[in-house]
Amino acid sequence: MNAIGTNDDLETLMHEGGHAFHALACAHDPLLDYRHAPIEFCEVASMSMELLAATQLSVCYDEAQQKRWWRIHLESMVMRGLISVAKIDAFQHWMYENPTHTRVQRNDKWTELSNRFGSDLVDWSGFEENLGAQWHVILHLFQVPFYYIEYGIAQLGAIGLWLHSKDDLAAAIAHYKKALALGGSQRLPALFEAAGLTFDFSEKTIQPMAQEVLSQWKKVSQ
Repeated sequence: MNAIGTNDDLETLMHEGGHAFHALACAHDPLLDYRHAPIEFCEVASMSMELLAATQLSVCYDEAQQKRWWRIHLESMVMRGLISVAKIDAFQHWMYENPTHTRVQRNDKWTELSNRFGSDLVDWSGFEENLGAQWHVILHLFQVPFYYIEYGIAQLGAIGLWLHSKDDLAAAIAHYKKALALGGSQRLPALFEAAGLTFDFSEKTIQPMAQEVLSQWKKVSQ
């Protein structure tokens, strides 16, 4: 973990801790391959731990610090999380569907998608070239093609588990542990089910989540 005094320090500890607990939870399986879950669910383990552990922030933070952590984290889940996932996934599909595109067209497409997904809220006047080249910093585009939508799937799963925890934290943790213990012995929908989650990413599922995230953000932003 990092230790430089930012909001990310604690988040990193909880996130990577979730991966570690996942490995320990399914280490008992005699089949080595079953100790490795689908990558989409590996991120459910880590992102859920961020939110579940954050329900206990009073151990180390006062009320104002807790509200600050939650405000930054909820904003990050939407802006750096779901919106970035949508933009990067759309960019990758466009690149591979248009294999003869030029360097200029590639940067123009990134600018177009950035504006579509919110960068037009910032005045980039005089820095348009920088905006078009921002995709360079995303290592997934170079090392693991099409590996990014997984973060969106996992983030929605983590939000669902967190919302369950608001009604019954003990039950949510029990479901979390049950799902982690399955490792990779089940398909992704079955892992979601074991965690008490619905494997559905339609508006019917996402809209109530978005409304609840917004409601929680308003509470900690006052």
